[in-house]
Amino acid sequence: MSLNRRDFVKQSAAVGLTVAGTVYLSGVGEPAEAACSKPLRPPGALQEDDFTATCIRCMRCIDACPNKALVPLQQASRLGSPGTPTMQPRKAACMLCMSVEGDYLKCTEACPSGALQLVKKDKEEVQEKVHIGIAELDTDLCYSYNNWSCGACYRACPLAGEAMTIGLWERPTVNPEVCVGCGCCERSCIRYPHAIRVKQEAGA
Repeated sequence: MSLNRRDFVKQSAAVGLTVAGTVYLSGVGEPAEAACSKPLRPPGALQEDDFTATCIRCMRCIDACPNKALVPLQQASRLGSPGTPTMQPRKAACMLCMSVEGDYLKCTEACPSGALQLVKKDKEEVQEKVHIGIAELDTDLCYSYNNWSCGACYRACPLAGEAMTIGLWERPTVNPEVCVGCGCCERSCIRYPHAIRVKQEAGA
């Protein structure tokens, strides 16, 4: 049976949507929450077990975040602990409250239970107490490692030159000893699927 041009276009579009849906369901297009093995917690969070036991799900940290980077885990989340705050850096990153007034990170200041320890907006204290996760770079996806020059992640990093360095063709390198997992690099990545993701530290 032959197809005319209009029927061919319709059938091709349907096949494309089916393939895209299959890829999404297989995990390639999953939201940041589902792509991580563990949820990313706000700055100053206790270790995961202690955090979920101490957090009272009051949402005050979520309301206090000036960049709206925190969201509650949904009831159906595969990561567990519904109602606890998490981050999805691809949608919004932690700006470490750099552009707002005050001496402390707003989410840590708002927490009434101690699940988030108070963190001062001081470089040394941020590096000591903020352990949201660590950015992991996929050089197979990164444009700067594949015949292009980008550098978007480096320019977005609040600790550029320390948490992230840059080399020839603006090729970034993450320093896991300094990276706090704010997600600014992931949010700014122009690649899709994105070449850099923040993942919770092992053992956290």
